[in-house]
Amino acid sequence: MRQAKSAFWQNIVDTATQNANGEPVPFFSLAPMEAVTDTVFRRVVLKAAQPDLFYTEFVNARSVAHPKAKFSIQGRLAISEDEPMPIAQIWGNRPEDFTSSINELKGRGFQAIDLNMGCPDGTVIKNHGGSDLILNPGSAAEVIAAAKATGLPISVKTRLGFNNLDTYKSWLPFLLKQDIQVLTVHLRTRKEMSKAPAHFELIDEIVKMRDEISPNTLLQINGDIKDRAAGLQLAKEHPGIDGIMIGRGIFGNPYCFELEPTEHTLDENLALLETQLNLFDEFTEKFGPMHFQKLKRFFKIYVRNFSYASDLRIALMDTKSTNEVREILATFNAEWQAHQATTSISM
Repeated sequence: MRQAKSAFWQNIVDTATQNANGEPVPFFSLAPMEAVTDTVFRRVVLKAAQPDLFYTEFVNARSVAHPKAKFSIQGRLAISEDEPMPIAQIWGNRPEDFTSSINELKGRGFQAIDLNMGCPDGTVIKNHGGSDLILNPGSAAEVIAAAKATGLPISVKTRLGFNNLDTYKSWLPFLLKQDIQVLTVHLRTRKEMSKAPAHFELIDEIVKMRDEISPNTLLQINGDIKDRAAGLQLAKEHPGIDGIMIGRGIFGNPYCFELEPTEHTLDENLALLETQLNLFDEFTEKFGPMHFQKLKRFFKIYVRNFSYASDLRIALMDTKSTNEVREILATFNAEWQAHQATTSISM
């Protein structure tokens, strides 16, 4: 078993192994996703099936400690008392911003920091953050050095390249030479976005790079991994993977981190949706109005794979408040129960 570079990450590795009854297994994480992995949805996933670690949404490093901007990002950094402390993911390209922001985050109780060097968003790239750093390794090195100087464990999440796939041959070794704690690789280029299949064929070569350059840097793989079973299989096929990060897979199965796959009922799925509605209202009351449209992207997670699912989703997409959602769910539940009773009698 690999020895991590900090007590924080060693604890993550050890916890994953304990969950597997002592067998060496990769740790599992929920990917940081814009407008998705806030405290509301993290707690929904926590209730459904807990991964070994969470990340925040990505946050502009300059905004974290800026006297005018820091109040506008409170929601992104909000942590509930009943959830495990996530890793804060931040982006930018000015070393001084990372120094000030990480010191601020330390004061908020964050214990580890992830640097976003792979985001494909055009606005982030225009501001020289995310995957733009793949094109500017000198800036990337300065950012990493500034972040490490704060004393918190620093990891990096990136892609294989910007436009050219072959960039990984120089870019990933460059990052490994920066003595980071964890390297998370989304197995696509920025140009490929999520439209092309993840390049699993490169994993063994990436593992070899890590082993030769920085053998105690943990390697986490991201891209096209739908659930724990798929992640375990990938790690079995490619020895040397330390972690598995699941992103879009959570939209196909909110229980994707389960230790033992289980069939879940419609009632269980709708109960998760009710949990998210309640947490959404709680968040709004504490931090101010959230954009209700943001909530609608989650309906497909819970309303699927049963008769009339399409009709119910269409009805939910026309709602304008959480109370309207609850009213539609109550009506659906009554009609569904009546339908089930009729079906039972006819049989």
